[in-house]
Amino acid sequence: MSDLHPRKMDFAFDEQDVPFLWNPDNPAWSSMSNAISFLAIGFEKMIVKAIMQAKPLMTPEVAEEAVAFMRQEGHHSTAHRQHVKALIRRYPGLQNTLDAVIGEYDLLTEATSLNYRLAYTADLEATFTPVFKLMLDNDATLFRPGDDRVASLFIWHFVEEVEHRSSALVIFNSLVGDELYRMRMAPSIFTHVMKVVRIACAGFNQHVPLRERKVDSMSMFATHRTKQKLLTTFAPYLSKGIMPRAFDDLPRGEQLTALAGVVRSQMPKHNPTHEKLPALADEWFTRYDAGYDCTRWYTAESGERRTESAAAVVN
Repeated sequence: MSDLHPRKMDFAFDEQDVPFLWNPDNPAWSSMSNAISFLAIGFEKMIVKAIMQAKPLMTPEVAEEAVAFMRQEGHHSTAHRQHVKALIRRYPGLQNTLDAVIGEYDLLTEATSLNYRLAYTADLEATFTPVFKLMLDNDATLFRPGDDRVASLFIWHFVEEVEHRSSALVIFNSLVGDELYRMRMAPSIFTHVMKVVRIACAGFNQHVPLRERKVDSMSMFATHRTKQKLLTTFAPYLSKGIMPRAFDDLPRGEQLTALAGVVRSQMPKHNPTHEKLPALADEWFTRYDAGYDCTRWYTAESGERRTESAAAVVN
């Protein structure tokens, strides 16, 4: 029986504007995480299609795990669509960016084998636990200072990715079972991932005014930073913004640990079950099970306290 628990969440992005610069203390992280929202929509659509195609080939136990995994990913996609829809209301040109991102994954579905898409899912999902641990372990820097709706969306998504950290590999190993194939496909898979992220970031530069994004959204790419430094030396008026990186303020040792985890995740015999997990994940699941409003991770508790205090005064 699967241990996964699909949770449908509503972050009420339609109630008021959602800023592109949702964490004003870290514009580079705001841009990078917004790109994750765009990528998630296309990637998770591909996952659902691949699992539906593969389901007749699965044993009952694997099928149960796959369906729970697919439902979690489907809920993630819906929530990220609401986030991106709010950004598109503010910057209509981003609809073209979203269409281009989804188009890349639709093309991948049409042009590649099921085995390749299962390897793609397994390889990318395997990186999430070390990377998201880095992010969640530094929530005070990356999430707390920002819009609580957007912060809560990413915290929920990331802790559920930690929860189903083994699912994609379970599916791949049961249906394909060729770890060397998965490892060989990794370079093309991550090239494609970065291509999609570039599409999103280039769209941000094109459609979101610099005064509102504060940074060159392409600054997460080292080759772009080098090119822009040379360009702006001779033509500073062409600058698309400053070029900090999202994790510049995070501890270097933790970044190196995450990088080592990403490399380890692509090796044969990798088992995500044994990965070190972020403490915030356990806290999130405990609070969710207790009925805490996890769609307002940082502000719900203070709101509940005000309500309780008001009720005590009335009584």
